[in-house]
Amino acid sequence: MKVVFLAGFLALLGTLLGTRLAIRILVKKGYGQLIRDDGPTSHHVKRGTPTMGGLVIIASVLLAYAVSHLITWTLPSASGLLVLFLFAGLGVVGFLDDFIKISKQRSLGLRSKAKIAGQTIVAVVFGLLALQFPDERGITPASNAISFLRDISWFPTLPIVLVVLWVILLIAAASNGVNLTDGLDGLASGACVMIFGAYTLINIWQYNQSCAYVSSAGPKCYEVRDPYDLAVVAVALAGACFGFLWWNAEPAKIFMGDTGSLSLGGALAGMAIFTRTELLLIILGGLLVIEVMSVVLQVSYFKATKGKRIFKMSPIHHHFELLNWAQVTIVMRFWIICGLFVAAGLGIFYAEWVAGNA
Repeated sequence: MKVVFLAGFLALLGTLLGTRLAIRILVKKGYGQLIRDDGPTSHHVKRGTPTMGGLVIIASVLLAYAVSHLITWTLPSASGLLVLFLFAGLGVVGFLDDFIKISKQRSLGLRSKAKIAGQTIVAVVFGLLALQFPDERGITPASNAISFLRDISWFPTLPIVLVVLWVILLIAAASNGVNLTDGLDGLASGACVMIFGAYTLINIWQYNQSCAYVSSAGPKCYEVRDPYDLAVVAVALAGACFGFLWWNAEPAKIFMGDTGSLSLGGALAGMAIFTRTELLLIILGGLLVIEVMSVVLQVSYFKATKGKRIFKMSPIHHHFELLNWAQVTIVMRFWIICGLFVAAGLGIFYAEWVAGNA
């Protein structure tokens, strides 16, 4: 467990100290957030707040992972490196989006087609590589099956093309889910702390009940690759988000931008794929699902009724802002909702194991 604790601590320290330095540099360069004129008027005071704080999160996670392995003299795993590739790759796409907004002083960064193309390229490379690197048991980081709490045995295995399409869908859903949630000070970063914390526990549990590492794990042992190293990645992500929250909580001194939200969402998808809990992510990330569905419902209803709206504004956290809820009230209550979803997801995950070994 030494590597796990070390990675979490280093990532927390990295964002806690590194974000302060990043704020100074970004302010000096004038890399401030642009605010939509059609959004809540309370957000206008945030105009000029430094953005692209996701760069600090990415750097802290990568350094924490590398340093913790060097100090403990342990080798990284294929699964851990692939999740970090997805995390950093989507961070590059988000950085380009943020940088174009800032440099051209406009609210639109990458064109939608270019943004989707960038996400797709990273997802395709990740999906293809995730089906390689079998261990001595022939287990690859990802599988050809769709999973809930483990691979669904009665569902037919998918050919490589469909697996990659499924991976693209999961990555797009998770990355855009975090992106839409990142609309209030500390909302997305606080939610990510809880969800990555859950994946830390899931990976540790899978390691302790692994078919490969524990001979007495029981009939419901987990056929996953590299659960311990995935726990290292998950705790580094949770620690980095927690340290960043110190500066991102209201009133935010810095925003993560698309650089952070796309990369964190991609890492969530990677964790779900490699832990064989793809559909469980819908429960663990229930808050993200609510945010995405509020946009889907708003747009669909607006088009169907030729101009009518369900919410005053979407994503749904803006609806409550326009009802004159204080930002801190919305964030705290949404964190509670996120915590309930995470607790429910972990409860379902554990209950399945107990029932299988009863």
